[in-house]
Amino acid sequence: MKAQDLKNSILQLAIQGKLVAQDENDEPAEVLYTKIQAEKQKLIKEGKIKKDKPLPPITDDEIPFEIPSTWKWVRLGDCFDVRDGTHDTPKYVSNGVPLVTSKNLCNGILDLSNVKFISLEDAKKIDERSKVDRNDILFAMIGTIGNPVIVNVEPNFCIKNMALIKYNKFMDTNYILYLLIKAQDDMKKEAQGAVQSFVSLSFIRNFPIPLPPLAEQKRIVAKIEELEPLVKQYDEAETELSALNDSFPEQLKKSILQYAIQGKLVAQDENDEPAEVLYAKIQAEKQRLIKEGKIKKDKPLPPITDDEIPFEIPSTWKWVRLGDIIKISSGDGLTSYQMDDRGNIPVYGGNGITGYHTKANVYKQTVVIGRVGYYCGSVHLTEKQAWVTDNAFIVTYSEDNIYREFLMLLLKYANLNKSDNATAQPVISGKKVYPILVPLPPLAEQHRIVAKVTELMQYCEKLKI
Repeated sequence: MKAQDLKNSILQLAIQGKLVAQDENDEPAEVLYTKIQAEKQKLIKEGKIKKDKPLPPITDDEIPFEIPSTWKWVRLGDCFDVRDGTHDTPKYVSNGVPLVTSKNLCNGILDLSNVKFISLEDAKKIDERSKVDRNDILFAMIGTIGNPVIVNVEPNFCIKNMALIKYNKFMDTNYILYLLIKAQDDMKKEAQGAVQSFVSLSFIRNFPIPLPPLAEQKRIVAKIEELEPLVKQYDEAETELSALNDSFPEQLKKSILQYAIQGKLVAQDENDEPAEVLYAKIQAEKQRLIKEGKIKKDKPLPPITDDEIPFEIPSTWKWVRLGDIIKISSGDGLTSYQMDDRGNIPVYGGNGITGYHTKANVYKQTVVIGRVGYYCGSVHLTEKQAWVTDNAFIVTYSEDNIYREFLMLLLKYANLNKSDNATAQPVISGKKVYPILVPLPPLAEQHRIVAKVTELMQYCEKLKI
């Protein structure tokens, strides 16, 4: 259960009379209601409130749930003097009386830090119909309907597009606040307006509410306030768990890759041809291609020192530099203007696929590395036909001695973008890539590692669901 669902459940139990026990010694709500009506008539007689049109009796169809026998269904306007602020937009001034709107009500807080001002003359006109006093409740009527707030500051402001529920000494204001928080969802469902939803003053006055005895109102408020810190703790724990659930699969993937590259993911097999022999084959092939003029001879890379080695690897593995086992070359220039989008051949740039073209410059699945851009260093495998631009590197390697899928894991682990030049446009080069140290396992173990990584990555994806 989500924290918000828990809050809603507590409020639902509260307004159904199921959160605290009833006390037979409580004065019934029927008696409380009679007192409220008597007080209302007194205030009308004194001219302090206006006499409204009588509200219709509550029908059985309007009652959404059963309440205890000591409670009573009433309309909000039966128990409270409910008014509304102005719905016009007075002329704003640089200094004057703050005009509070729905944007100033947020999560039970009245925020006056960002209000506009109206003249004292306009404010007096609004106060004639909806003067705000301490302990009154404000309730947004237009747009974001609800967000009830108890006025707990000196009310030197006027209100616009919101209902004003005047303080009633026979009611617990906090109980009504919690009641309105729960009721606002039902009000939103019945709101009118195609462009901007709203509820009318008549709708709010006619809204049916469950009225408990005053003593029980106070017990309900006390219980909710007792539970609120626990709900907050639950919310914090839920947030932490949600963050953990979001990050855990990705962290697990990184750990799997780390174990794979360290030789800890699968068992070694003493029958595997050692990486030292594999490395010799790769170098022999490289020398043959240089002799045949198919690749150029590169400047020798420095020997690997003990200080460079970041972790131990199995005895059958070998530390090598990337430049010893791969060669990278830029693709061919192709601007977005030159692309022919009538084709379906993907174009690979610095950040992966950047568009489509009718021609290709690679004709088998090819490992490419982004060379330029925010995602430079990212590793991709092209389709059987693709165009690789000069914003990416084409990777060539000894296909008989290095398993392609393992090479991609190795390149991803190498985190090539950490080698980008510190410029406004991130870019990597052979000069930066070739010296990077990587561990080389036997060829058979490369296949076993890829199979296990593929299996485990599928489990990681399921953790996201």
